[in-house]
Amino acid sequence: MSAAEQFQAHRYTYNDYVTWDDDVRWELIDGVPYAMAAPTLTHQGISGNLFALLHGFLRGKPCRVYSAPIDVRLNYNNGDNTVVQPDIIVVCDPNKRHESGCLGAPDLVIEVLSPSTARTDRVKKFNKYLEAGVNEYWIVEPDIYSVQVHLLKDGTYTTRMYEETDTISVSVLPGCEIGLAEVFN
Repeated sequence: MSAAEQFQAHRYTYNDYVTWDDDVRWELIDGVPYAMAAPTLTHQGISGNLFALLHGFLRGKPCRVYSAPIDVRLNYNNGDNTVVQPDIIVVCDPNKRHESGCLGAPDLVIEVLSPSTARTDRVKKFNKYLEAGVNEYWIVEPDIYSVQVHLLKDGTYTTRMYEETDTISVSVLPGCEIGLAEVFN
């Protein structure tokens, strides 16, 4: 078994995670570490546009927007073995904001897909966000200029698709509308 396989075969917690090499970005899902590749310029541009739009809307409001890298400890009070770094989060509860990151489920999570993370974002993280109670989860697909918006209702996500000319009303931020033409430009 290679060193990488041995590393992934062991189960870890947040306490282990914070001791790892800072030169590599990691996520921890159910105790299993996942190395993260650097994002592309397209990815960064889309993420930056979304952050700017949300930041402008939230100015003077109690909710805060943060961009990666930021640790989101989804189950910090029950095992503390899932630490993700979404591209963007919005946190409205000040008790969840901590110097080390977000303790618990953010109100909004946005993941911009990359070839290396698409499967994890669509399956593993989707299920972890649902389980943790993330109210709104966006999956942004740069290659086809679309966004899947998943809204939590009665313990499950309902999904709606948006294309590059659509405007999304952010459910968790009443009055906030994001025009995708501004996001994908």
